Amino acid sequence: MTNTVISSASREVVIGFDRPFVMIGERINPTGRKLLAEEMKAGDFSRVEADAIAQVAGGAHMLDVNAGIPLADEPALLARAIQLVQAITDVPLSIDSSIIAALEAGLAVYQGKPLVNSVTGEDEVLERVLPLVAKYGAAVVAISNDETGISMDPDVRYAVAKKIVERAADHGIPYSDIVVDPLVMPIGALGQAGQQAFKLIRRLRDELKVNTTCGAGNVSFGLPNRQVITGTFLAMAIGAGMTSAITNPLHAEIKSAVMAADVLSGNDGDCAAWIKANRDPNAGGADREARDARRRRRPAGQ
Repeated sequence: MTNTVISSASREVVIGFDRPFVMIGERINPTGRKLLAEEMKAGDFSRVEADAIAQVAGGAHMLDVNAGIPLADEPALLARAIQLVQAITDVPLSIDSSIIAALEAGLAVYQGKPLVNSVTGEDEVLERVLPLVAKYGAAVVAISNDETGISMDPDVRYAVAKKIVERAADHGIPYSDIVVDPLVMPIGALGQAGQQAFKLIRRLRDELKVNTTCGAGNVSFGLPNRQVITGTFLAMAIGAGMTSAITNPLHAEIKSAVMAADVLSGNDGDCAAWIKANRDPNAGGADREARDARRRRRPAGQ
């Protein structure tokens, strides 16, 4: 089975078919978060630090870090954000940018082996990003679109992923360091989006033998009670072979669905993580009280 190893200076996370699902915290991203964007642009990273701590406490195994703010110095902001996050938590990071200079700035300061988010199938992008990934010994997210855009045909998206894996090999990047994003469409706009995603995830696992990820919230975009849709999608995607996702671990519905899927897929040995997360904190005390009560009821001499 394929294992993709990501690391910080002191912690290693393995994304793999027979491993617990890897949740990559999504919240350090100013896109759609006006206040965060303004603060980061002004040099205030207190919210970045708070989001990092909260997501790790909530169960994130990795964190995605993005600093894409219009008219800002993205390379400098991304490098600073990475350094700050690595100073307060030891989980590995996904360095998220479409700007080559920002990716390189982030890679230059990163301690460990990061996940680069991302590369697409466009020839120009491949020839700019893949040498950078190879230079720093990173892993990379491969997004299944190219010059023609995002195809509604999952077979075309598979072909784009295959092209990226093959082109990466030309740069000495093994398929184990490629994590494919099959591009999950909003189910509210495309009724077959879920079925298409599951079919494509299975092909990526069985034929290309690569690990997979996605922006999980895309599937529920525009719908009410989004967290239930997203969590259920992730549970079903795990059943199809998906091994990681960029999502919000602070939503209980999503976290519980992922953990339950790990139990049912056999990737939570002895249900240990589930039991630890869901054990009644008062159960131990109640058991002791019951034992004491039984002792008090025993006749003398017994």
